[in-house]
Amino acid sequence: MGTNGNLYFSYALPKDSRKDYGCFAAFTRIRTIVQKTPMSVKVERLNPENNSSESVSATLPVRAPSLLLPSGVQTEKVLLKGQDLHLECIPGGYPTPNITWMKMGETLTDRIKLDNFKKLLTIPAVDEKDQGKYMCTAENSAGKAVHYFDVIVEEPPAWRTEPPQSQLSVIGSEVLIKCSVDGKPTPVITWRRNGKIFRDDRANNRRVLDDTVMLHKAGPEDSGVYQCEASNPHGSVLVNINVLVMDMAPLMLTKDFREYAVIEGGDIVMNCSVFSSPPSNISWTKEGTVVQGERVIFFENAQFLKIISTEKGDRGKYVCLANNTEGMASLTALLEVKEPTKIVVPPQDVQISSGNWTQLTCRPAYDKSLQDTFEVIWRKDGEEIFRSSKESSRYIMKGDLLEIRNVNLSDQGMYTCIARTSLDEDTATAFLTVLDVPDAPVSLKISDQESRNVTLSWIPGSDHNSSVTEFVVEYEESHWEPGRWKELHKVAGNQATAELFLHGDLNYQFRVYAVNAIGPGPPSEPTEKLKTPPAAPDRNPENIKIRGHLPHEMDISWNPLLPTEYNGPGLEYKVSYRKLEVEDKWQEHLVTRPSFTVRNTSTFAPYEIKIQSRNSLGWGPEPKPVTGYSGEDVVFWHCLRENVSVPSAPPHNVAVEVINTTVLRVSWSPVLPATVRGHLGGYNVYWERIKSFLSPDKILEERNSMSFPGNRTHVFVPGLEPFSEYRLTVNVFNKKGKGPKSDPVTFYTPEGVPVKVPILTTSHIQDDSVLLEWGPPPVTNGILTGYFLQYHCLNETSLEVIDSVELNITSPDITKQQLGGLVRGSLFRFDLSACTRAGCGPPLWTERYIPPSVDEVVTEPSNSTQRWFIGTLCAVALLTLLAVIVCFVMKTKGGKYAVKEKEDLFPDAESQGVNDTYEYSDNDEKPLKGTILGSRDDTVGDSVSRDSLVDYADGEGEFSEDGSFIGEYAGPRYRDSISEPSGPITVTA
Repeated sequence: MGTNGNLYFSYALPKDSRKDYGCFAAFTRIRTIVQKTPMSVKVERLNPENNSSESVSATLPVRAPSLLLPSGVQTEKVLLKGQDLHLECIPGGYPTPNITWMKMGETLTDRIKLDNFKKLLTIPAVDEKDQGKYMCTAENSAGKAVHYFDVIVEEPPAWRTEPPQSQLSVIGSEVLIKCSVDGKPTPVITWRRNGKIFRDDRANNRRVLDDTVMLHKAGPEDSGVYQCEASNPHGSVLVNINVLVMDMAPLMLTKDFREYAVIEGGDIVMNCSVFSSPPSNISWTKEGTVVQGERVIFFENAQFLKIISTEKGDRGKYVCLANNTEGMASLTALLEVKEPTKIVVPPQDVQISSGNWTQLTCRPAYDKSLQDTFEVIWRKDGEEIFRSSKESSRYIMKGDLLEIRNVNLSDQGMYTCIARTSLDEDTATAFLTVLDVPDAPVSLKISDQESRNVTLSWIPGSDHNSSVTEFVVEYEESHWEPGRWKELHKVAGNQATAELFLHGDLNYQFRVYAVNAIGPGPPSEPTEKLKTPPAAPDRNPENIKIRGHLPHEMDISWNPLLPTEYNGPGLEYKVSYRKLEVEDKWQEHLVTRPSFTVRNTSTFAPYEIKIQSRNSLGWGPEPKPVTGYSGEDVVFWHCLRENVSVPSAPPHNVAVEVINTTVLRVSWSPVLPATVRGHLGGYNVYWERIKSFLSPDKILEERNSMSFPGNRTHVFVPGLEPFSEYRLTVNVFNKKGKGPKSDPVTFYTPEGVPVKVPILTTSHIQDDSVLLEWGPPPVTNGILTGYFLQYHCLNETSLEVIDSVELNITSPDITKQQLGGLVRGSLFRFDLSACTRAGCGPPLWTERYIPPSVDEVVTEPSNSTQRWFIGTLCAVALLTLLAVIVCFVMKTKGGKYAVKEKEDLFPDAESQGVNDTYEYSDNDEKPLKGTILGSRDDTVGDSVSRDSLVDYADGEGEFSEDGSFIGEYAGPRYRDSISEPSGPITVTA
């Protein structure tokens, strides 16, 4: 497509044949899109021999290039300096020609930009260097075609330096006015005097030489306003020059007895501006003595007197005398020399911990006569600190003190105290150092990742002016305790590496934080996950306990290994025991629980016991034996009728089937009766929400469980959150308690549909358009993809749908949509749903009445209207007569109702509140009554859709913010009677 809006084909193919080529013109300022009538294109292939149409051909004929745009051989482009140059060449031919550009006799500027497959050349903000001849070449294997562009850069008139200034000249002098301008084409200069054309008059010594006017032996009659106007086709510039030719005695322009003040040691300039013709001779005296010396400088014909490095003796009265041939004049200037401003107690450098407060002191000395203009200003790093009366302000300025409360790192910097008067100032600085916890380390790296001995290195962050004393390494493993960080190792503050010994068969992540005298800093970003290889256990259980609760039995228990210490699958414990100093052979048993009971033991006999851990990769280290005793005998013993304990085995083959976004089916293989160790009570299902895919970096700790009594092999679990990752386990329970949990199963819930959008409002933009605005849904249950909008034209009586339009809004960031072309005088209902990839959620709706135009409302008055109008006038007259009679009767009663009248004049707050009636409407052109409820413009104090209020209300009525029923004050309510349209129109935005 060309920049002119036309569509071009370099070579047409049969598949380009269409009947629906459409052109759309968008007017952004008025937010309007105009569509041209669809056009039809039919492409036919002609047989070279008989000119007949041929449907299929093996190859396309080669065609030499030609230029579809522009036409001809050469084009002239005239631009103003600073405009953008656009040169366009659109070729035709097969194969598709390649476009190349060149500038004749020069190289192309590096500011060029080629767009649209090099068909469009753009040079922004052209100047004189871009002027010249450009050539566009279209070339393919069959030949080439060229086009030339003559680019001419012009500019409107502009002053070469500055416009000519007004002049004061003596009678008989030479007056020269020069008007220097540049431009292309060369500007034409026109001279005027007092608004009339000023021409060359050699006889009267008045010359006009193009851009210069010369007045020889000028007289008072030559005074006036001279105008220079320079113009070319692109614009013009005009200047007025006031020329005054006269002789005048000196006139003092500076105020007499003007007071000057200067700080001792500073420079001062006193003014004596004089207007005279011819120029005056000016002299200065002080107390009758001519002013002179090394520290005195006169400039501009002594109209200015400058004294350098003033001293106390320079104060006093100065007289300026001006005279010329026409007369003389004088003025007096008074000079005062002040004491300099100094900071006698400057602020001192401070070190302060974050969260505390500090003070900076700045005590000045200054000339008391400048008390009214004296002030103390504080700046931090060059930025002024302003006074604040708010108690919440952290910067408090009291006299010569600056107090900083709740100091933080942003307060660190250079503080400058400025003691200032109207004449001078003095400054002093102090540096505030803030001590804070260290920043988090960065760039964590892990070496030797194939073994369980790794080296972790990092780059320390800023210590914030307090040296780091130590670094703490923390770890998190995602299998047993995901999301929980534990301390693993510490190193000195001068180290940036740590040697770590890790357990096997775990997914590790590491992070590091620094500690200084202020406290621990924030942790670093975690490293990538590191999977350690499985290995045999590194240690055996500890804290072995031997108890003899029953005769001839010995109960052995121990602290089991932590899950992170398993180092691999299949962890078991080998229990070995023998009588102390009696038996040589060890009795051995493999168990998975951290306890074991030895039966048929001798009464209160000593035993040696060893507990050794093992897994599928091998045994732990050789354990050391411990000594314990079996149970003692008793005189009386109750028989055990039932050996009941907690179940010993978890359910196996746990499987998960996701039914929908919130419901789950869990199944398992039934447990063996022997492992129940009592009567089976049922099953417990535990599930934990690990993360939401909408916030994958956020660690969740949402744990839930449900108990299902009875013997079963599957259950349904409700109440899950969509688009999340879960971990689930199952165990069995009996009367004694719960058995071990099954191996965890990880599953994912799919995306769901969003909830309703919280708000949907309409506003009236134009007579036939409405602006819809809404808020995004608070819960998306997935990745928001956009919105689905339906709007229906309703019958105002039956509320049936007359016509419907659907609109897919494919951007989730859009929260407003303007709808145009609505039928005036019609009621519309708008339904909006938020959508994810799983579908669209429930809609929120609102209604809007589009009023008719003024021409449709105004009609000719009928006879019935005239009768109604006459009746109304009669009723008004009758009411007026009754009001007069009542007033007369009340007046004749003479004060019987004084109390009532006083109450009417001064009602109490309660009665006033009851009697007040308010009608709200945010559109001045529409009254409240008779409007459509449910839209933004027509509700009482309500900015949301009426449908959304009904959804959340407890009853069926509508209430305002204070709880009053407003249905009787509102217009008709439109709802429920909506039928499906016969043929909705689908539009994709």
